[in-house]
Amino acid sequence: MKALIIGGTGTISSAVVRLLLERNWETYVLNRGNSPLPEGAVPIVADINDEQTVLEKLGGMTFDVVCEFIGFVPAHVERDYRLFKDRTNQYIFISSASAYHKPVRSYLISEGTTLANPHWQYSRDKIACEEFLMKKYRENGFPVTIVRPSHTYNEKNIPLGVHGKNGFWQVIKRIREEKPVIIHGDGTSLWTLTFNTDFAVGFVGLMGNPHAIGEAFHITSDESLTWNQIYETLAQALGVKLKPVHVASEFLSAVGSGYDFEGSLTGDKAASVVFDNSKLKRIVPEFNATVSFAEGARIALDHVLSHPECQKDDSEFDAWCDKVIAALEKAKSEFL
Repeated sequence: MKALIIGGTGTISSAVVRLLLERNWETYVLNRGNSPLPEGAVPIVADINDEQTVLEKLGGMTFDVVCEFIGFVPAHVERDYRLFKDRTNQYIFISSASAYHKPVRSYLISEGTTLANPHWQYSRDKIACEEFLMKKYRENGFPVTIVRPSHTYNEKNIPLGVHGKNGFWQVIKRIREEKPVIIHGDGTSLWTLTFNTDFAVGFVGLMGNPHAIGEAFHITSDESLTWNQIYETLAQALGVKLKPVHVASEFLSAVGSGYDFEGSLTGDKAASVVFDNSKLKRIVPEFNATVSFAEGARIALDHVLSHPECQKDDSEFDAWCDKVIAALEKAKSEFL
């Protein structure tokens, strides 16, 4: 089997590439060539937005499956349709579970849950991409499969609810130093975290699978945790005492200018969601998420703490956290 991966070096796609190679797929990776690929992957170095160059690089090649990991707006999938409508037996588009209806109507999410998110443009763009592709499937037989990941992480990426522009490290640093750490809401909403190697098993199982054509699937763990449990798990793995400060998501959105908490919290992480993976498991019986967050957190922390390049300080976000916490303490003191 022959696959083309567009992207191929991100949190999700890198795990998919590795698993494809393990399973002896002929694996081509199309990207700008800025990051190394695992041995066996065939690079196609080009900017996917440069259609003429991509056409020249592809020549007469065709693929069993084309996987789009870096498509975010309708123009991206419209371009892909032009490029691949006659070159592949299956086109898999990575959408997002954040596209499911917000505010949630039920905590239990299936693929039949309505798509709507008034809080996050990112999610609305993904929905628009899905609509374009499904229209092409219905009208022209374009062999599309939609995949909606939720919060997927790997050893280089520690999942959190609230963080700054430089990512997770400043929060981990605060936890290690036993400084107060902001948790959105009261910390009791449910969330689902999926390790990327588990995700890859479900994804690769859909590749070349005729039952996946014209269908949408989410791929997540079956383990659901509260945000309090998530942060407590990280603190325990670090061997320190967690000092949580619960802050309403609405307040964080109001005072977090520049951090897009309206989208990432109100439109996503502040909602309790539990995913029903039964549809995926019917199509891919081997899928079973095996990495618990307790295990995944230790894997990620071990890697990050031993790799200084993963430790990106964020003094601006650190000061912002202190300011928010101080404001809350001052407000409470006025009632004492």
